Amino acid sequence: TVKIRNVNRVVGTMVGSEVTRRYGPAGLPDDTIHFHFQGSAGQSFGAFTPPGMKLELEGDANDYFGKGLSGGKVIVYKPVDSTFRAEENIIIGNVALYGGTAGEAYISGVAGERFGVRNSGVSAVVEGVGDHACEYMTGGRVVVLGKSGRNFAAGMSGGIAYVVDWDGDFATRVNKEMVGLEPLADADEIAEVKAMIQRHADYTNSDLAWRVLIRWDELLPRIVKVMPKDYKRVLTAFAEVAAQGLSGDEAVMAAFESNKRDVARVGGN
Repeated sequence: TVKIRNVNRVVGTMVGSEVTRRYGPAGLPDDTIHFHFQGSAGQSFGAFTPPGMKLELEGDANDYFGKGLSGGKVIVYKPVDSTFRAEENIIIGNVALYGGTAGEAYISGVAGERFGVRNSGVSAVVEGVGDHACEYMTGGRVVVLGKSGRNFAAGMSGGIAYVVDWDGDFATRVNKEMVGLEPLADADEIAEVKAMIQRHADYTNSDLAWRVLIRWDELLPRIVKVMPKDYKRVLTAFAEVAAQGLSGDEAVMAAFESNKRDVARVGGN
């Protein structure tokens, strides 16, 4: 357990670099290295954290939280003796998870603007986001338990976001140029999202996460799935070739050809 101040920037990155240097990109087994920080972190807390590291922050953080996250876990929640409602207060700054490639993030509180920009593989749960969330996202999964700002999913070409639409107006804040909005209906996908929220509750003891889990059956119809249109076509193509018994490079090429035909047909219409 270590105290932290906002002059402490890029915390965890030197340790992460040493882990990668010694053990390669596969890193270490989950949670081999676990730091529990208390206080206010400066910019780029947990940047480039590799597999095997868990950075837990009891307090708040500045911009670029989890920048380039590369397989580790970053967790932030309000101090245990505080009384404010986490889902109504900003706990991390702007541009969180910028360029993240893998790993998990659990944010018990609201994130600033451009949350998850260029995320390509991180799974994250957050309790509210500012404007431009999931901008240019190419992969990963993001669950938003609270409210979001405007221009959600601008330039989002991959990955999936799931948003609890408490007031029924989330669609008015989405940039629909590259994404569509769907209900969360697939049983396996429902289980995956619920498991993400459960892990968030376990790691952060989030009041909001526990409320969502307790009211799960009631709230499930309010969860909006934000799905990039091209990404959906690719996933559909892969599912079709898998059903044909193809795998490996053969499956990739067959899916690519199928998607190319679909794009040409849509363009022709």
